[in-house]
Amino acid sequence: MVLLAFAEGGPSVQLLPDGSLLIHIALILLMIYVLNRTFFRPINRIIEARVKNKGGRFTEADEILNQVSEKQARYNVAMLEARNEGYQLIEKERAEALRRRETEINQAKEEVAATLAQEKEGLTRQTAQAREIIAREADEMAKKISANILNRA
Repeated sequence: MVLLAFAEGGPSVQLLPDGSLLIHIALILLMIYVLNRTFFRPINRIIEARVKNKGGRFTEADEILNQVSEKQARYNVAMLEARNEGYQLIEKERAEALRRRETEINQAKEEVAATLAQEKEGLTRQTAQAREIIAREADEMAKKISANILNRA
């Protein structure tokens, strides 16, 4: 076709498709077929093999990362449970210590109250004894004073 255009004496622009369009389409399809068979398929196979090899390694790495993530999650859960148990144990011990303290305080209060009652009773007895002694001594002194006054008179 190109030869026909040059033979006519110069380049001409053809706007309407003719039979040569079908020949061009057929040549393009033949070229695609040949290139696929000889060039693109082997390159695509090599690329796929590389992706599979890399993917295999990445899959193994992803699997290891997943295992690490699972173990870390289990570790975090175990740590949280251990902390909770520790806090519960601390709270239990604190409550028990408070109960013991209250018991000891109540016992000390009872002992102080009992000692105070005994001391009050003792003071009451001593006061009564002192009054008796003072009353006796006062009677004796009164008798002595009376006897002295009567003896002088």
